[in-house]
This record gives sequence, C-alpha cells and structure tokens, in this order.
Amino acid sequence: MITFDKTQGCFQLEGDGFTYLLGVSPNGDLHHLHWGKPLSTAALKKLLGEWKKRAVETEHHVSREFQRREFPDFGHNDLRTPAFQLEHADGYRISEFLYDSFQILPGKPDFGPGPSSRAEEADQAQTLKIILKDKLHKLELDLYYTLYPQRNILVRRTILRNRGSRALSILKLASASLDLPPAPWRLVRFPGRWAKERQMKEAALQEGTLRLESRRGISSHEMNPFALVTPGEADEERGEVYGFALATSGNWLIEAELFRDQTLRINAGLNDFNFKWSLAPGKAFVSPECVMAYSASGFSGLSFNLHRFVRERVVGGFWQSRPRPMLLNNWEATYFKFNHDKLLQIARAGKEAGLELFVLDDGWFGRRDDDTTSLGDWFVDKRKLPKGLRGLSDDIHGLGLKFGLWIEPEMVSPKSLLYQKHPDWCLHAPGRRRRMARSQLVLDMSRPEVRDYLFGTIGKALEEARVDYVKWDMNRSLSEVGNEILTPNRQGELYFRYLMGVYDLMARLNQRFPKVLFEGCSGGGARFDLGVLHYHPQIWTSDNTDGLDRIFIQYATSFAYPPLVMGAHISSVPNHITHRSMSLKWRALVAMSGNFGVEADITKWKPSERKELADYIRLYKEIRPIIQFGDFYRLENPHHSNRASWIFVSPDQKEALLFMFQVTPPRKGEKQTGIKLKGLKANQTYEIKELGLKASGRKLMEDGWLPKSFKHPKGSYHCELFHFKANN
Repeated sequence: MITFDKTQGCFQLEGDGFTYLLGVSPNGDLHHLHWGKPLSTAALKKLLGEWKKRAVETEHHVSREFQRREFPDFGHNDLRTPAFQLEHADGYRISEFLYDSFQILPGKPDFGPGPSSRAEEADQAQTLKIILKDKLHKLELDLYYTLYPQRNILVRRTILRNRGSRALSILKLASASLDLPPAPWRLVRFPGRWAKERQMKEAALQEGTLRLESRRGISSHEMNPFALVTPGEADEERGEVYGFALATSGNWLIEAELFRDQTLRINAGLNDFNFKWSLAPGKAFVSPECVMAYSASGFSGLSFNLHRFVRERVVGGFWQSRPRPMLLNNWEATYFKFNHDKLLQIARAGKEAGLELFVLDDGWFGRRDDDTTSLGDWFVDKRKLPKGLRGLSDDIHGLGLKFGLWIEPEMVSPKSLLYQKHPDWCLHAPGRRRRMARSQLVLDMSRPEVRDYLFGTIGKALEEARVDYVKWDMNRSLSEVGNEILTPNRQGELYFRYLMGVYDLMARLNQRFPKVLFEGCSGGGARFDLGVLHYHPQIWTSDNTDGLDRIFIQYATSFAYPPLVMGAHISSVPNHITHRSMSLKWRALVAMSGNFGVEADITKWKPSERKELADYIRLYKEIRPIIQFGDFYRLENPHHSNRASWIFVSPDQKEALLFMFQVTPPRKGEKQTGIKLKGLKANQTYEIKELGLKASGRKLMEDGWLPKSFKHPKGSYHCELFHFKANN
C-alpha cells in the first residue's frame, strides 16, 4: 500500500482507486507529485523524470513558487500561502523544515485525546510518517498519512515537536497541505445559516486566495468544514473530484489559492484567526485530522467512499452498527409548557403510533419556564415533574418506550444558581462587558473544574433518569473568549483549549454511559462535522423541519455525511419556522431519508393523520436497515432540476428504495426524462413492488425509468417511494 523508492526519492501510496506520490528533492524539500488515477509504469517513469528536472536547485535563483510543494514553509522565496507559521524565541518567523527520515507503520497510531478515525486491525490501514527537521531551532515536524485503501481515503495530521531549549509560538499549523497541478479548478462548498444549513454552491476559482472558515468557536451554520475541488466540470457520475473534511468542531480553515500558473494550493486545518500557541521545550502540538477523499467517477463515487468511511471508521461504540430508534420529541409540541401528565399523554400517543423513544427536551431543570434562566442548574424542576426524572422515566419505560433527555452543558444563564456561585466560570475578559446571546453565556470548558461540575451534575441526572438517549445542544457562538487563568501570552490558545475541553467531557460521558445514544446538536446543524461524530453517532441536521427546505439541506449534507448520521423528523404544519404546509406523505418520505423521528403533539392530530403516521412508521421499520446501513446515491439535483431523487441500495444489492420528489412544477411542454438508477446489479432482475413491474438492473441504470405519476405532473410537491426487490 505504501512504498518508498530510495533511488527516486519517491513515496508511493496506493489506494484501490488512486495513487498519491511525494518526492524528496535533492535539497531535502518535500514535493507533491501526483494525487489521482493510478499510473502505469510508463506514466510514472515519465512523471518522475520531469520532476527530477524541476526539482534541482542551483546557486542561481530558483523560485519555489513554481514547485508543487507538500507542506510549504514560510520566509523563503515561495510567497504563496504557507501551511504553517512559527514565531521563534528570537522573534523571527522564518522556518525551514527539510526531510530527515520516514517510518511506515501498520494500522494507525494513537494520537491521544480528541477525535480520530480508527483502524481496529492492522491490515485495515497503513500509516506513513515523514519527519522534517528545522536544525537551527531543533524542531521536528511529523507529517502523518494514514491510508485506508479500500475506501480511497487518506487521513492526514501534523505534529510539531519542540526539541530545543526555548519556547516558540505556533501562529498557524495546517493538518494537510498540497499543490495540485494546473487546471480550470472549480470549488464546491456548503455555506448556510440557521435553519438553512449546508446549501451547495459551485463556482470556478479565480487567481487569489479563498478562505472557507469559521471564527465562531464552532464549526458553524455559516460554512461546513468540508469542500470539494474538481479540475473542470464534474457531475454525479463523471469527473475527478477531491474532497477535504476536517475532524474538528471549533475554528477551522480551508484555504484554496489559485496561483498565476493555475496550480492550486490547498491548506486545511485549524483557523489561524486569533490563534497563538506557546510550545515549551519538550512539548508537542497535535493538529486535528483532515480526511482527504478522491474519486475519478464524480461526486457519487466520492460520497460512496466517504459514507462507508464515516460509518466504519468515524462512528464507533455501541451504536455503530445498531438500528437507530424512532423518536418522538416534545419540543415543538409543548416548548417550555408541560407537566408529567402532558408528557405521558404525548408519549402514549407515540407508542400507539409505533414510535420507540420519547425525548424530553428543554425546560425540565432549574426554574426553566423560558430561555432566560437556569442553564447550568442541572437538577429537576419538581413544579413540572413532581415525580422527578426517575418517576417520568419509569412511566415512559412502563409504556414500552426508551427515554431520552435534552441538555446544553456548555452554557450558563446569568439567572442561575451556578452563575451566582461561580460568575468567573464563563468565558470573559476582565473589565469587559459580557455579551449574551439567547440570554446565555458560554462556560469556559478549558477549565477542569467546570468539566468536573458538569460531569457530576449531568451524570447524576442521566443516571437517575436511566436515560437511553441524550440530545446535546449548543445554541450560540463564542464571544469574549478570554479567562483570568491563562497568562497574557497564552490567551490565543483558548479557542482550542475550549474545544478540547468539550471533547474531554463528551469522552467522559461516553465512557460512563456506553450504551446511551448521544445526538449532537448546535442550534440545529451548526456543529455537523467529523469531530462531533467521533463522540455522537448522529447529529440533528437542522432546527428547520420544513419538508421542502429539508430536501435541499439533506441533499447537500449527503455529499460528505451518510444518512445514518442525519436526524430527520416530521413536524406539524404549518411549520413553526417557515409557516409552510406540506403533505404528511412528503414530510414522512423526507424524514425517512435519515434517522426518522417526530417533533409534534400528535394527540392534536386527526385520527386519520395518526393512522397515516402509524403506516409510515411501520414502513420505516421494514426498510430501516437499508436506509441506515445501505449505500446512498443522489440521482437528481434539486438545484438544477424540478425534481429531487435519491436511492438507497442494500449491501447485498437485492433491494433498493427510490425516493422521488416533484420540487417545482415543470414548464409547459417540458418533457420529463427518466432517472438512471445506481448501485444495482446489472444482471439482476428487479421487481418494483408497488407497481408489479420488472426490469433488469442494467436497463434501470443505463436506460433509466420514470413512473407514470411523474410523466405528467400537475404541480409541485408530488412524491413517491418505490421499493425494488430482486426476484431471485
């Protein structure tokens, strides 16, 4: 999988569908040679010969700007955006790290605290460690490349080690960096906002540097830490595509710099905004992971590999391969106004409909009658729940349902007992005003005593209630990011220390409650990333449960993240955010495309609606294994078509589920084209269960298929689910 050709000075990393090449130049600089389709022997020989000519540096001026570099430094004559920047004890920011040695390791090393993809067996992955050294300052830069060959995934991480006698400051340290060859590069990114997260945007790159980033202390609604680049036009089935996903949930940065010769430099890792880390002698700093994916068969090929990688190597623990329960959440049903009997009434209706888990959302603790009070006071409000959490949990379990609870550990209300006792526990700058959002401040998660308090009080509540599920919310960005413990020269470390504190608390609660299903949430989808997924096997995709908006949100989210990890719920209409009304069938099919749940007081629904809901729940239970553990393919882009469609295929390819949505009505006279399915066996005959029709997998994939109900649609919002089954 990973080899080193000493005579050529070349590292070769071979996945099932790509080759990644690095070269060590005669002067010890590390160059990026190739990442893409596997090379023939002749093509490899030609590439290496051309590189050898370019890599030679003489006493005459040679600009490194025209070298395709791997992890470029700062201060020399490559004036493009560097992968890292250090401030040494002498005040200079010039660094030169040259090649020293390498190791090829079986499996994947343990990098310590924080999110990390896994390789339980040594043969599941192989890791290349390249050691670069700055001999002047006695510094070591370790570049790690973990290859998951069957998934065409390369995971990168950087460790800076101070072997010298004086401290230095890290101003920037990417997890991954490389220079891609000249091409008409295009970028696909996923910006958004609250209730409209991850909207797919595609555009040609122009000369200059584009920063995709978050400065909010969370990965953010505004931009997801995942991006794609393609050397020209690409679609679902055609074209080379390169993907970069960061396993971090705080401030992050992906830089795309298109140089004048049309080479493209990508740097991905922690955001250098307001970041400064003091690295003492003998210490090391470990960057978060960057997951790099390649496909020569368009977006679908890339998503296919990423989905399996996330399911197999990122999501772990008890719930990794277990079906996720269908839940009923009381938030949109009651908000803060509930009591024991009302919750039981809703839960009972959910059980009658066939749901499996009841979740008590915000408002159960302190004196929480609205969002202005009690965050941090994690003890039950006996006014609402006189029998306590245990009494409610016992009654819910007595109905045959699992019991879940909402928490927001990272926040504190100024109107709380916790804040009265520990006003210094929030993020703050001495003498500065403490600005609130949603009437709350942010606890300083870098402080061990804060984490210990939360672990104790929340852990006690979860244990008392015998919870089966936890919704971990986080509803505001960080501000006034300071504290009175760190010295002045270390205040730039606080964003990262906060994040590592959050991960520490998540890990401790995971360890204490290994069978509890944790679902991440941050005002909906503001922290939807590979970092959270290491601890929480699913994430609330968006606070917006509107059936139409969710088509676009879930469509774009699927480029990097599998449906298994997407919370997707039915809610009442008109929708509480958009005030739009969609049919129950539409809302159900959208919710079935992820982890199905309900956010509504279904006791107020008509008997016919409750019966229809029960039918959809019964159907989802039947098809849930295919949805949650099958392969997912996007078929029609709702941004470019009047329809959205996608298909789930069982691992053995014997069953498939085609979801179709008429998003907008076709123009008058517009011909409706068939859909070419994906993922089927070409020589297998499939029966379309709902219609009694039969067709071969080859015909369905090559010729396409269009049901009669979509040939002449009369308007918007028609939707169907078709179940394909192999007949032998």
